Amino acid sequence: MTLLLRPLRDDDLDLLFRWECDAEAVAMAAFTREDPSDRAAFDAHYRRVRADPANLLLVVEEDGEPAGTVSSFTIDGDREVSYWIDPARWGRGLATAALRLLLEREATRPLHARTAAHNVASEAVLRRCGFAHVGEETAWAPGAGRHVVERLHRLD
Repeated sequence: MTLLLRPLRDDDLDLLFRWECDAEAVAMAAFTREDPSDRAAFDAHYRRVRADPANLLLVVEEDGEPAGTVSSFTIDGDREVSYWIDPARWGRGLATAALRLLLEREATRPLHARTAAHNVASEAVLRRCGFAHVGEETAWAPGAGRHVVERLHRLD
């Protein structure tokens, strides 16, 4: 398997939209847009993200094919990371490998990450990449349509 990260291109957006509409992926992530099937909201989100030069949004390619995204961005003064892997490729270590590649490019420390408490696979990715669990809070999860325990993680 050859994995690399590259900048997001306009022609990636249709594929990302399909991944971000996947019901199982939305349930695992929980903290998504309120209506993941709303293409206008998706497009507006990515226009905002791509317009901020401080955001790092990269496509994960596996053997030359898009397999997911990894990103870093700042919220409330904290630099955070996130990742989204094509659900058809789950369970193969792509999220861990992609996050490790991102961590080589993102020099800011500390870094923060958040997971829904029920997303044990995502928690395992963060642990394998050196993040420590630092707290929990209950927050509204638009994709789940309810409050969800959100686990907070940090990499120093």
